[in-house]
Amino acid sequence: RQRALLWGVLLAAWEAAWGQLRYSVPEEMPKGSFVGDVAKDLGLQPPELSDRGVRIQNKGRTQYFALHGKTGHLVTAERIDREQLCRLVEKCVLRCELIVEGEMQVYGIEVEVTDINDNAPSFRQAEKDFRLSETTAPGSRFPLAEAHDPDSGRNSLQSYELSGDEHFSLAVQAGPGGDQRPELVLAKALDREEAAFHELVLRASDGGDPARTGTARIRVTVLDANDNAPVFSQAEYTVRVPEDVPVGSVLVSVKATDADEGLNGQVKYNFHKISDRDSEIFYLDSETGEITIKDNLDFEEISSHELEVQAHDGGELFDTAKVVISVTDVNDNAPELTVSSAMSAISEDAPSGTVVALLHVQDGDSGINGEVRCWLDGDVPFRLERSFEDYYRVVTARELDREQVSEYNVTVRAADGGSPSLQSSAVLALRVLDVNDNAPVFAEERYSARLAENNAAGALVLTVRATDADWGQNARVRYRLSEGRVRGAPLSSYFLVDAERGTITLQEALDFEETRAFTLAVEARDGGGLVAHCKVEVEVLDVNDNPPEI
Repeated sequence: RQRALLWGVLLAAWEAAWGQLRYSVPEEMPKGSFVGDVAKDLGLQPPELSDRGVRIQNKGRTQYFALHGKTGHLVTAERIDREQLCRLVEKCVLRCELIVEGEMQVYGIEVEVTDINDNAPSFRQAEKDFRLSETTAPGSRFPLAEAHDPDSGRNSLQSYELSGDEHFSLAVQAGPGGDQRPELVLAKALDREEAAFHELVLRASDGGDPARTGTARIRVTVLDANDNAPVFSQAEYTVRVPEDVPVGSVLVSVKATDADEGLNGQVKYNFHKISDRDSEIFYLDSETGEITIKDNLDFEEISSHELEVQAHDGGELFDTAKVVISVTDVNDNAPELTVSSAMSAISEDAPSGTVVALLHVQDGDSGINGEVRCWLDGDVPFRLERSFEDYYRVVTARELDREQVSEYNVTVRAADGGSPSLQSSAVLALRVLDVNDNAPVFAEERYSARLAENNAAGALVLTVRATDADWGQNARVRYRLSEGRVRGAPLSSYFLVDAERGTITLQEALDFEETRAFTLAVEARDGGGLVAHCKVEVEVLDVNDNPPEI
C-alpha cells in the first residue's frame, strides 16, 4: 500500500511538472465537494496561493470548479450532472486551467466525472400497440422500443424481461454498437376467435445496486390476414448537410411501398428509434416520408445523426430503414481572444523577453475553420510567443525608451482559417515607467553677462536653464554654484544661485577697481543624482565713482 501511495505521489509530481493534473469526482456531489489537493500536487503551501496569484480558469461559459484559497483544494463550484454534460460520451472529462499569475505559468487540469446510478431505464413510449394477423407464423419477430438509461457502465441498461401470456416470448439481439435490441417473438400461433387481445409488460433493468427498472405496456390486437408488409426503397438513407441549413428545409425523403390494396396498402411513417435531442431537431411527415429540420443544427454539438424510420401499413405490418444525416462544419464561430493576465505598466529598462501579458484563444469550429493564427498590429517593440496549448505570451522584443514612447496600445489579433476568415482582437494598454537615464542639459555651455559696478545686493546677473528628458522626480533640476575663490574670498560671497529657478543674483555690490571679471561654475543636478555643468563669465563695467587724487 505504501508503495502504491509513493507511486501516486510521484505520478502527481511528474504530471504537475509537465503542466497536467488529473482527478476524478462522482457526479451529483454538492457544491464545495473536494476534488483534489492542488497545492500539495504543485508543492505549494496554501498561503503561497494568494501570494502567487493562483486562480482557476474554466473552459466554456459555466464554472464547474473553484480553488479553495485557505486549503489549496480544488472543489466543485456547483452540482455536476454527468448525463447532462456528457450524454454522448462514455468517459466524461471536464477541463480547466490553473493559472499562476506570479510566474506566468499555466497547468492543465482534467477531472473525470464518474457515474452514479441516478437514472432508471425509461421507454419513449410507455404503451405500444401491435396489430398482428392471425396468420402470422410462430417464430416471427417484431422490434420493440428500446429503453434508454443515460447512466454509464453497470449503471446503464443491462437486461429486458417480458411478462404476459404463453403466446409471446422475448429475444434480445445485439446491435452493431453493442446495444441490446428487444424483439417480441411469437411463440404460439394466434387465434383471433380464442383471444382478440394480448396484454404484455416489457421490463428493462439496469445493473445498479439496487437495480432500477422501467416498464412499457404492450397491447397486441389480432387481425385477419394482411400478407404484405411495406418495403423501403433502400435499407439505409445517407445525406450530408451544412450546419447552417435553414429551418424548415427538407433534408431527405424516405419511400416505402406495399403490394396490398386498400387500408392494408396505405403506408404511414414514424420514427422508430430517435434520441431526445434528435426528436427536437427533426420532423417526419407521416404521409409523405419527408424529414425536415425544425431546429438549428450545430456541428460542434453533434456532427452525425442516426435515425430509424418505420413504415407501417393499415394492418400494422412494417419495415424499418436507417437514416444517417452527416452535418458538415461551417465557419460560424469567430476566435475568442481572452486576456488571462496582463501588466498595466513596465519599466523602460526591462530586459528583452519580459512577459507583459498572457492570452488565451479558442475557436468553436473544427478543422481548418478552427485553426487560429495570432499576431500583433503595427511596428511595436513586442512579440507574440506560444505558451501552453492555446495560450500565448506577449513579451518585449527590445529595450523600451520612455522618452520616445511613453504609452503603448498593443492590439492582438486572431483569425481562423475559414473562408471568409473570422477575426477578433484585444487591446493591451501599457504605460512605460521612467528610469533616470538622462542627465540635465544646459541651454548653453557658456553664459556671459556685463554688469555695472556698485549694483545693489540682489541685482539680477542672468538666468541659467537646464532641462532633463526624464519624468517626475528624475526630471526635477536643482542648481548650485560650484566652489571657487576670488582675491581670497569665496565666489558665494559675491553671487547667489536660486536652486529652483537658476537665477544668479548679487550678494553684495561689485567694485570694478577691485575685480574686473568673474568666472562662475554652475552645477545642475536632477532627482536621480545625474549632473551637468556650465560656465558663466561676468564682466564688471566701470562707473566714475572715484575723484582724482593729487
